Amino acid sequence: MRRSILPLAFLLLFLVLPAVAGPLAELRVSAIPDENPQELLRIYEPFAEYLARELKMPVRFVPVLDYAATVEGLAAKKLDMVWYGGFTSVQAVRRTGDATRLVMRREDAEFKSVFVARPEGGIARLADLKGKSFAFGSVSSTSGHLMPRYFLLQNGVNPERDFATFAFSGAHDATALWVQQGKVDAGALNFLVWDKLVGTGKVDPGKIKVFWTTPPYVDYVWTVRGDLDAGLRERIASAFLRLGYENPEHRRLLDLHRTKGYIRARDEDWKGIEEAAVAAGLLK
Repeated sequence: MRRSILPLAFLLLFLVLPAVAGPLAELRVSAIPDENPQELLRIYEPFAEYLARELKMPVRFVPVLDYAATVEGLAAKKLDMVWYGGFTSVQAVRRTGDATRLVMRREDAEFKSVFVARPEGGIARLADLKGKSFAFGSVSSTSGHLMPRYFLLQNGVNPERDFATFAFSGAHDATALWVQQGKVDAGALNFLVWDKLVGTGKVDPGKIKVFWTTPPYVDYVWTVRGDLDAGLRERIASAFLRLGYENPEHRRLLDLHRTKGYIRARDEDWKGIEEAAVAAGLLK
């Protein structure tokens, strides 16, 4: 019962948050819900605690129901900073006009998606997906939908025309489980989640395999409201950049985010994601 009411509780929490008026009393941090709610809390609540210590101000992680809620929350000034995927970052910048990208994981400078299938399914290349059922992650996911769709089209596979059926699982871990359980023939998800699922035994490599990996692209990034105080923005960025893997306490946070460290983000690096979204028909 507890699990079933979590998403509703998250939505109610988000809806009652007040918009910012006057000096910032609390930094409200969120993230796109690309994994299950319990996993998101496990990852991001420690980051909120770390930032609170470093910034010497209250910091709260605010879970939201879907990707669109993070964009609207930033635009409505009900959220101050969000961990976005590349596509949702583009949407947020377009929606707000001034959202600012701060820092990214080193791994996000060359991110990848993996295509997975069951070994007995006869799928060894993208062309073999024709006539099969397929799962993307969330509609707004960069690594779970946008870039897999973009590379499918680049390789002559049109989901609407060539798949028997396709569906959106809502999250990367769900996509992998759908394939392993036989709900769909194949799917695409981000490579870091795939590595985590294999490493933790959540998927069985004997029952599901990677058959294709995309070329690299820029993806996830911490993004803040454009009108957030410049000094606070710099303090936030510095807090992330100070995290060093040789420090055991820092390593715990970095491992939660599946990274060895953070680097500064440059807005121009997401131009390619915006162009891919337009080419894939997901953005005008």
